[in-house]
Amino acid sequence: MSSPSLVRRSAASLREQVSAAEWDARVQLAAAFRVATHLGWNFGNRNHMTLRLPEAPGQFLMNAQNYGWHEVTASSLLKIDLQTEKILTDTDMTPGPAGLNFHSALLRAKPGMNATLHLHPKHGVVVSAMEEGLQFFDQGGATISGQVTYHDFEGLADEKDEAPRIVEELGSSFIMIMRNHGLLTVGRTLAEGFTYMASLISACETQVLLRSTGSRAKPLSREICQRTAGQIDARYASRPRGEVEWTMYQRLADQLDPSYRS
Repeated sequence: MSSPSLVRRSAASLREQVSAAEWDARVQLAAAFRVATHLGWNFGNRNHMTLRLPEAPGQFLMNAQNYGWHEVTASSLLKIDLQTEKILTDTDMTPGPAGLNFHSALLRAKPGMNATLHLHPKHGVVVSAMEEGLQFFDQGGATISGQVTYHDFEGLADEKDEAPRIVEELGSSFIMIMRNHGLLTVGRTLAEGFTYMASLISACETQVLLRSTGSRAKPLSREICQRTAGQIDARYASRPRGEVEWTMYQRLADQLDPSYRS
């Protein structure tokens, strides 16, 4: 018995219909899905990452829930109007309603942020259910210590009145732990949002592994976390983080399977 397949839009025909800037954004975002899958951050077709279009800030790209993250390509991404949430791509595929609700709200409320990422990595979900939240035990965790915010679980996040609370609780930070749920990051660039997510997941993994040893772990002090975070902030000044790391991740995507570019 043959396995079911989805009918894909021709990448060549779509590329001819969109600007070079939009096609590049599509390729970048598709790479993020493939790398996230390879790193074990997300499984299946749930959850979303989005990227605002550089030449059309009132529109953004988002994955359809019809595809697993390992299947996402540049041409399979949906283009959506930010204000109306209308799908502008000629397709009958749709994003998840909860994801569309709060990802679009974040992009509307934060014009300086151009990428949003929401995932359910297992270690992140475990930490999201810990009463004490995320603690910081190493240098990598300390660098993001001043950016972490929290949002309590309210059920499926498809209620319109929840999205403003997520926006408000995130504030000017780049990272949110959605309690009993998962992880959220935003970025001025896709590279920045992706790099923050990498750091957040690493910090969650460290905490879960330390707890599993049964020994008494010693978190870093608030003072040393603040100092370390200040050092990394000074290093980047006003520049978005992650550009060097992102070029590495895209090379990885090409090595894994360059079909994401189609």
